[in-house]
Amino acid sequence: MAQKEYSVGYALFIACAAAIGGFLFGFDTSVINGTLDALRFKLGANDAQLGLAASIAVLGAAGGAFFAGALADKFGRRKVMITSSVLFLVSAIGSGNPYFFTTAGSAANMIEFIVWRVIGGVGVGAASIIVPAYIAEISPAPLRGRLATMQQFAIVIGIFAALLSNYFLGEIAGGEGAAIIDKVTRSPIDVTKIGAFETWQWMFWVECVPAALYGLLVLFIPESPRYLVARKQPQKAGEILGKILSPSIVAQKIEDIKKSLHSEVAPKFSDLLEKVSGKTRLAPIVWVGIGVAALQQFVGINVIFYYGTLLWEAVGFQPQDAMKTSVITSAVNIASTVIAIALVDRLGRKPLLLAGSVGMFVTLGIMAAIFGTAGLDSNGNPEISGAVAYIAVISANFYVVFFAFSWGPVCWVLLGEMFNNRIRGAALALGGLSQWISNFAISSSFPIMLAKIGLGGAYGIYCFFAFVSIFFVLKKVQETKGKELEDM
Repeated sequence: MAQKEYSVGYALFIACAAAIGGFLFGFDTSVINGTLDALRFKLGANDAQLGLAASIAVLGAAGGAFFAGALADKFGRRKVMITSSVLFLVSAIGSGNPYFFTTAGSAANMIEFIVWRVIGGVGVGAASIIVPAYIAEISPAPLRGRLATMQQFAIVIGIFAALLSNYFLGEIAGGEGAAIIDKVTRSPIDVTKIGAFETWQWMFWVECVPAALYGLLVLFIPESPRYLVARKQPQKAGEILGKILSPSIVAQKIEDIKKSLHSEVAPKFSDLLEKVSGKTRLAPIVWVGIGVAALQQFVGINVIFYYGTLLWEAVGFQPQDAMKTSVITSAVNIASTVIAIALVDRLGRKPLLLAGSVGMFVTLGIMAAIFGTAGLDSNGNPEISGAVAYIAVISANFYVVFFAFSWGPVCWVLLGEMFNNRIRGAALALGGLSQWISNFAISSSFPIMLAKIGLGGAYGIYCFFAFVSIFFVLKKVQETKGKELEDM
């Protein structure tokens, strides 16, 4: 498609507005990073409960991802995105004040907190599926890869915003973070306050601003043309496509969409099955999608963003220094995602995935070796310092670089375009379910692994999965660069 056949500006506006859902995705899942010590003290969470508190939103996201595709096919992409913005808003308010339905200071506060986090998680899951699908469906093929990476770019900006917000709130609270930590035991002994409320509460409430903005902006973007064609509204679809594509090719585009849909019946999960030699099985392309989604999480990236502060505190960093390190890492994440946006439509999806897998395998191996051989302080706590500490931080940041220009954004690009139109909604839901269940497994297990096998053991496991991902990409992943969705 020639440059003159599409409007870059309007397509970019639509993609950016939709991608705020990705920003909230990143913010909501990472904001808990700076609150963990406060939650341990305030809500009395043990290691297992702390892991659940940090990861329970992910379990809610699995449910949101599973149903989002079918709901979007029935009610439209925009309605699902608006609903997710409301869920983000409600969750932010409740997570910062888990005393609406329980008595402050009781063990039930933890249960209420978890419920609010699950609500936000459902919004995260819905956004994780609908945003990349919507962007893929609204974008001209030559721009689709770059616009699809806006989802991941928004996610990493959301992560950065959450960590930076936590850091600044910790500074406002006197430079102690959300909790005051005993320097000997490394355990929280009190929480800090900003005005009449505790710092950890403000950390959650900040999310209310982007949640409200997201819902407002979605009101100004159009419905997906493919959804409208499927709902027998080709005229409306043509009006929208006319703002994105050259008028001379709109009619042909609508016909292409009609042909690719085969029927106007909404996709079903049974569409994902095929018969081979008389036996029913899940289509191989769906298994590839499940594998891509799972491996994106099994390399352990979200341990960095959910537990970064806890991770660096575990090897001797002071709370605010640990939080500052997490902010730096998230800034590196943003810069590296820009690389992906520049390269995904030039080099293709598969080469980026392969380069990322190799780089993560090497850097995770270095981190596992450093953490596994760390010395102990006088109280038996692991500790790294000097040149070794710098190497650990540098390796962690290069690990993020390799993930952020490859598996981070490319996973979402592939999930948005690797399936044909007939099965896309159902296949995306199943891929999203795989992604979030894998995320939950990794994030909920980290505090327990930290206590049982240490950082070295945990990062050794993530290194193994990075190694597996190399061969998975080589053998199973097919290139989708430059192909029309109707040709998948």
